[in-house]
Amino acid sequence: MGFGQGLSGLNAASQNLDVIGNNIANSGTVGFKTGTATFADVYASSRVGLGVQVASINQRFTTGIVSTSGNQFDMAIDGAKGLFVVTQPNGATLYTRNGQFLADKDHFIVNAQGQRLMGYAPGGTNLIPMTVPIGNIAPQATDTITNKVNVDSNATVIDETAHPFDPNDGQSFSKMTPLTVFDTLGNEHTVEQYYVKRAVTGAAPNEVNNWDVYIKVDGNVVNAGTGAIVPPPVPPAVVTPGFYTPAQKMEFDKEGRLDPATASYTLNYTVPVTGGAAAEPLAINVSYAGSTQFGGSYSQDFVQNGYKTGEYASMSIGSNGELIANYTNGAKQAMGTIALADFANLQGLQPVGGNAWAETANSGQPIVGTPGSNGLAVIKGQAVEESNVDMSQELVNMIIAQRTYQANAQTIKTQDQILQTLITMR
Repeated sequence: MGFGQGLSGLNAASQNLDVIGNNIANSGTVGFKTGTATFADVYASSRVGLGVQVASINQRFTTGIVSTSGNQFDMAIDGAKGLFVVTQPNGATLYTRNGQFLADKDHFIVNAQGQRLMGYAPGGTNLIPMTVPIGNIAPQATDTITNKVNVDSNATVIDETAHPFDPNDGQSFSKMTPLTVFDTLGNEHTVEQYYVKRAVTGAAPNEVNNWDVYIKVDGNVVNAGTGAIVPPPVPPAVVTPGFYTPAQKMEFDKEGRLDPATASYTLNYTVPVTGGAAAEPLAINVSYAGSTQFGGSYSQDFVQNGYKTGEYASMSIGSNGELIANYTNGAKQAMGTIALADFANLQGLQPVGGNAWAETANSGQPIVGTPGSNGLAVIKGQAVEESNVDMSQELVNMIIAQRTYQANAQTIKTQDQILQTLITMR
């Protein structure tokens, strides 16, 4: 029986060397997980063992080093729990830690094997292939302007009788600030806001806390409520008090805080037809909430939510797996969220090559979710997870496996010598 034990040891050591060699060969493979051979002894109703067998080849699912790649579609799973979900052309589902992806000719996000990356549509719950956008993003008409201004409490009060508001008369307003808005076709329109400090009838000079706001759109003073353009008087006629109606009257208290009742209005404007194309009228909610009247220079921070059309420029990936398309106009659009899967028994997965595993009865069913949820790892964009092979450890393991092989070969040699002695006995 000594030959049998030695032979089983040679076979086991040979397979162990194969596993170690495979680890070393894949030390540069993105997402590769180190394999380890485990052994078991063999008995068959015998007090003396019959040798050794390879019980299993286990893989160590520890996280490899995450390194930056710069590829916009590359992504790394930054944590131990989670595998990318991909589908083959035949519809079969596989799982991988290799986050090297690209866009194919059909605009699907795929890996080098042509397997499509799966995820969720915005607001969706069913897995679908992830794609990159096609064509331009639609423009968005401005419907909100948020202003936060500080008007100078020390500004000179403008007497409407002496200087009725006239955009062509710099003495008739205290400050003008322009901003750009967009209509439903993505065309730009310039909105100019004129701030005028007004006297209050019967109030002392140091109690003037009222400001009128006039609006000019594309060079035309408009009645904000109706959206009608108010044309200037034809010379020799002149602008008189009350000729233009303020869009808003802001009132501040003695601590410089804006009365909420005077903090917003709706700017309506009928967009002129350009190039034979007509856009929907503008209806913009203009807010001055949080504005102040303090002694100091004018300041204004504003945000408007419209934008013109733009071409797809690049893709970025959030830590929660959200795919964000970036456009040349600065707009962003959520294209979906990557799905990750976890298993109760990762060792039960079946390696199928191409850095992928398949579900088996031993692995259990996948638990699928979004990165960062239910204990799943997060995603790092423009990065990949390197192989978790420890080269120094593998080289040491190789030496040990080689010595084991030599030792088993020696047992066979010894058994041969003993048998030869028995044969030559007289």
